[in-house]
Amino acid sequence: MNVKLTLFHFKELQRLGFTLDMIFLLKLAEEEADLHSICSGNAKLEIILQGILRKGLITPQNKITLMGNNLINFLKEEVPEEKIVKLKTNADDFERWWKAYPGTDTFTHNGVKFDGTRAFRAKKDECQVKFNSILNEGDYTADDMISAIEFDVLQKKENSFKTKTNRLTFLQNTLTYLNQRTFEPFIELIKEGHKIELSKPISKGTDI
Repeated sequence: MNVKLTLFHFKELQRLGFTLDMIFLLKLAEEEADLHSICSGNAKLEIILQGILRKGLITPQNKITLMGNNLINFLKEEVPEEKIVKLKTNADDFERWWKAYPGTDTFTHNGVKFDGTRAFRAKKDECQVKFNSILNEGDYTADDMISAIEFDVLQKKENSFKTKTNRLTFLQNTLTYLNQRTFEPFIELIKEGHKIELSKPISKGTDI
């Protein structure tokens, strides 16, 4: 493992609160070392590991994030001319996802109205932090996340129409949905080309 740091590198790391211990663990992660096994049982190393997790440099699964890769690429520059550019999150991406998520389980589909009792959007600030953290992992884009919830919701509405029972009520609230990564199977379905066959709407004025 070779890391050649200039004074400029060092000052930038200090400015952003990155220690050389953190860089060492990050480089080990780049070499696909199991950081959890390495740090287990050593209180100081476990604290450092929690630090790079908290700063979004790696995921709990030991995968280097977009932010982590950005830092590694900066350190590989022998004569860096610019400061480390932190990856900026796009607030509009989160807002698009938030608006795509149903507010309640009351809806009308194919001319049939379904009355609900639940609200789904919860703890917006926490959701935004989690959403940005997921994007930082580098596996999914904001468009992937939006397509996933749209696919999930449409599928539940279609099933509601076919069974005459409100299936949207089983949707999780926003924070639980993100924490449990419920979007992942739907992203895979979309990538595999799966589509939802829509039922023909019935005549207007028929409610459930």
